Amino acid sequence: MALYINHTGKLKEVKEKPFKLEKDIQKVFEANLYEIMGLELVKSEFTIKNKRIDTLAYDTQASAFIIIEYKRDKNISVVDQGFTYLSLMLENKADFIVEYNESLKRNLKREDVDWSQTRVAFVSTNFTDNQVQATNFKDIAIELWEVKQFENDTIMINPIKKSNAAESIKPLTQNKEALKKVTEEIKVYTEEEHLSKTSEAIAELYEKFRQGILQLADEIEIKPKKMEIGFRKDSKVFADICILKNSLKIWINLKKGKLDDPKQLAEDVSEKGHWGNGDYQIQVDTDKDLEYIMSLIKQSIKQ
Repeated sequence: MALYINHTGKLKEVKEKPFKLEKDIQKVFEANLYEIMGLELVKSEFTIKNKRIDTLAYDTQASAFIIIEYKRDKNISVVDQGFTYLSLMLENKADFIVEYNESLKRNLKREDVDWSQTRVAFVSTNFTDNQVQATNFKDIAIELWEVKQFENDTIMINPIKKSNAAESIKPLTQNKEALKKVTEEIKVYTEEEHLSKTSEAIAELYEKFRQGILQLADEIEIKPKKMEIGFRKDSKVFADICILKNSLKIWINLKKGKLDDPKQLAEDVSEKGHWGNGDYQIQVDTDKDLEYIMSLIKQSIKQ
């Protein structure tokens, strides 16, 4: 894809300015980790069991550790290396918690972490077709992120999405004990799994709200989690939906007092335990207020 600057109607191509070192990519990501990936930096160059992790991060929304590796070498097997790191983390959980608490001066406990949401992200200027295809499984806890730098100080970052027809990796891991152990403990949730537990009517209702949310802005990502499905833009989950048997629960990620809700449809749950992000919850079993609810959710995108 060519990139141009418009100088009074005359286009001038902006040429790519390759990163010289993996470390240069790492510096960009670590300095902007929340803006890019919605993550909290725990430790740069974290060493455990004679293995060095480029970046150890924490996903506060998923309550899970994330390992990030930066690569300029196109010949690596991202699947093999990814599973190695996932296994390393699952076998040394206490070490990761200690590092988190010492680095960030917190008091995270083992039970506070959802280890099933652990994942590895590889960041590179380019991935081969083989690397992309090797990670194109709907339930693999490995992400690929492409990054390119241009001569006008512009940086383009592109998370590689899995295809809609992506299959499960589990049948391929059954004869490999180490891989099987990782896939049994780590869970990548899907919309289909959430929908399988509800009625046809509520599944149809979810699809209406899903489409309504996706039309609120460009480049909205859907992030299924254990109890709810998150909708994210620019690294922020702005709304969540929990699919129940007879209704949907919707959370709007705004703090108490920040939502303009003339109909008072949203419930203040700031002092109640709940799964989704934000202090406002709406429960629906019909689509009669869909457009109005979309206007409420849109407020969270703009914040």
